[in-house]
Amino acid sequence: MQVSIPHTYSQIEAVTRVRKVLNESRSKLADHLTDVEEKWEENTLHFAFTAQKQHISGTLEVKDKAFDLYAKLPLALRLFEGRIESMIKEQAGQMLG
Repeated sequence: MQVSIPHTYSQIEAVTRVRKVLNESRSKLADHLTDVEEKWEENTLHFAFTAQKQHISGTLEVKDKAFDLYAKLPLALRLFEGRIESMIKEQAGQMLG
């Protein structure tokens, strides 16, 4: 699944916002996610986690005018890809806006 979410921040400000949201969300999501991995390489976040026995991994590249998300979804979740994409865009707008 690929999602591009536009933003109006500088790349540095956008990375700062993503890091802040991730830090604030960790404790809220701790009961729902396992095997959480997070590694930053410059402006790209490499992530992986398991939610409801489904393993998800991917990258979030922070660019000057957009967040580009690539996630490898298990087959069971690919059926809901459109709905997941809509939810990601909505949540990102609320959390990063």
